Amino acid sequence: MTKSLGDAAAELGGGHARHLAVRYLHDDVAPWLDGTWSEAVGRELFAATSQLVHLAEWMAQDEGNQDAAQQYYAHSFRLASEAGDAELAATALRGLAVQAIDLGFRPTAVRIAEECVDQAKTLDSPRALSYYQATLANAAALDGDRRTATAALSASQTAIERATDAPGESWASHYSIGRWAHESGMILARLGDYTSAQEHLHHALDIHGLDRRRTRAIVLADLGTVRLRQDDIDGALASWNDFLDCADGIRSIKVQDAVNDMRARLFRLRDVPGAEELDERAEGLG
Repeated sequence: MTKSLGDAAAELGGGHARHLAVRYLHDDVAPWLDGTWSEAVGRELFAATSQLVHLAEWMAQDEGNQDAAQQYYAHSFRLASEAGDAELAATALRGLAVQAIDLGFRPTAVRIAEECVDQAKTLDSPRALSYYQATLANAAALDGDRRTATAALSASQTAIERATDAPGESWASHYSIGRWAHESGMILARLGDYTSAQEHLHHALDIHGLDRRRTRAIVLADLGTVRLRQDDIDGALASWNDFLDCADGIRSIKVQDAVNDMRARLFRLRDVPGAEELDERAEGLG
């Protein structure tokens, strides 16, 4: 059920089907948690529930409900700890760190990201380790700590390049080289290296595909911004046109924020051919 609901959210945004995830959690899963089971079954049940709660928290955050997301992250961490699953616990902490990054709480983001990496130090999962190190790099870059950001990004790259195994069931195990390329590109942009940032974003789009509409839309929006910062106005407008093609019908605060960000930048380009038409297209998504 978590996979089915997660697939829908990855395609159409967290605003789709969150009510179904929450209802399933309360109406079906909660009674199972109150039941009687062996220790082994209990650990599996708590681990599976932690993943479902993590999905609910991601959905809440993606539709802009930060308070609900924070509560779900805490529940997910407690369930993962009860299950004795270090990867799920670290992933819940990673969610809290990303929330702090999005809200601009720089020292808090770094502290939680460091705790996330520490929580995962005994894991032997290159995908998961890359996932957490990239989060630390992102938080450190936001905090202006170039040395920590660069070191964590390097560790993240080393780990993802070792990830030859097929994705497992956990949230972190689905961290792909394409997702890494997108996240790394935006970290590099935050550090001011726009040339490398654009290379990474192209890597994510052209080489690894990123077939989920929501993810692809966000990468295209980011690519437009990076191109604009390199004074490639035509390239920026082209990326943003592709972004709007992907974004239609997606219910995600990140996509909506990207639309608003794009329109603010388009205002300064209003005399450029094509900019006004693009803004009119974006207005329908506002």
